[in-house]
Amino acid sequence: MISAPFQLISSRDNAFLKDLRRLSQDSTAYRKQGRFWVEGEHLCGAALARGVKPVIAIFSESFWAAASSAWTQAAGKNIVIADTLFADIGVLESPASIGFVFEMPTLRLMQPNVSSVILDRVQDAGNVGSILRSASAFGFTQIIALKGTAALWSPKVLRAGMGAHWGLHLIEAVEHAQVSSLTVPIIVTSSHRGEDLHQAQHGKSLPMPCAWVLGHEGQGVGAELEAMASLHVRIAQPGGEESLNVAAAAAICLHACATGHLSTQRPQL
Repeated sequence: MISAPFQLISSRDNAFLKDLRRLSQDSTAYRKQGRFWVEGEHLCGAALARGVKPVIAIFSESFWAAASSAWTQAAGKNIVIADTLFADIGVLESPASIGFVFEMPTLRLMQPNVSSVILDRVQDAGNVGSILRSASAFGFTQIIALKGTAALWSPKVLRAGMGAHWGLHLIEAVEHAQVSSLTVPIIVTSSHRGEDLHQAQHGKSLPMPCAWVLGHEGQGVGAELEAMASLHVRIAQPGGEESLNVAAAAAICLHACATGHLSTQRPQL
């Protein structure tokens, strides 16, 4: 028996549900509402595992009927809606039955001395979310998104990030001038200049902490950030492709840097 209190909403025209639909379907609605929405047990559970609490939990009627206390006590307010209404809000291929509304994090200042990823007008939400996952996996804790980059808290980026948001320090709408406050070395990848990544990795020339720059899918890294770089590297492509997807390149570069740093910490036998 469910003992947690809840509010039942049955009208599709309810004002709260209209706002929720905007959050789930409009990539920048979170900036206007000061809240963002995630759906599905994986993303909601990832937030709770990181100690991030929602302000509102929304359940389909069928899910609520058997929901555990871990879900029903997660938020300060529970709202239950008909399954058909939930399907109208959600955008997943397989409709979810639970979603959380979170308050936007307070304005964050740039941390000048931590391992970071700089996104220079990376526009595809899937790429941005994938880069966030790689950053979290390989110990790059700060994401600096320059103006023109896909909205970090948009529904598509949240889904592609698969929970990485909860462990990262995210800063949006950054100007080039602000990047100059970083005290860690800035590394830029290029298809035509710099040391081969694998040689830099084995030669221990990849610094850590550092800030990797990932650029626009078509135009690459802009000239202003190129000029700030203390190191340029390129990824060897023996198969002969002209370039790599930016998210794939990010995973390769961040992994090389992280594992190269780990190898220097291992005791010599």
